[in-house]
Amino acid sequence: MVIILMGVAGSGKTTIGRALATALGWPFYDADDFHSSANKQKMAAGQALTDQDRRPWLLQLAGRIGCWSELSTGSVLACSALKASYRSLLTGRMDAEQVVYIHLRGPKALIARRLARRQAHYMPPELLDSQYEILEQPGDALMVDISDSPAEIVSAIRLKMNL
Repeated sequence: MVIILMGVAGSGKTTIGRALATALGWPFYDADDFHSSANKQKMAAGQALTDQDRRPWLLQLAGRIGCWSELSTGSVLACSALKASYRSLLTGRMDAEQVVYIHLRGPKALIARRLARRQAHYMPPELLDSQYEILEQPGDALMVDISDSPAEIVSAIRLKMNL
């Protein structure tokens, strides 16, 4: 099984993903690590990525997700996966039992504060609005509020998923 923690920048995907993977004894992957240098430079310059910019990245991740789903242990991936079309590219050919989306969401003001405090990350707070503009709420994801502490969020996820 691959658990994909999705949401806008600053929603805690990496923090929660690492903590969840550690608690489960599973490997953790961050989709940001798979972005091209050009994509990272574009975001660092305050420019939102286009669907065309994201497509090679999403296809690369789809291949990785397919491999990770075949492992005897599960895997955890932090990936924005903001649009339904992105999620379809990532996991559209997989069985529902192989992948679970968890949408980390919370008040925009909280997320903006988190982004403002970030150090050494290529995603500037100015791009948060562009993330919300393209976000398509997933109908099949487990919704998790990010207002609690990371430990409480991980506990809630494990309880909801019986992990």
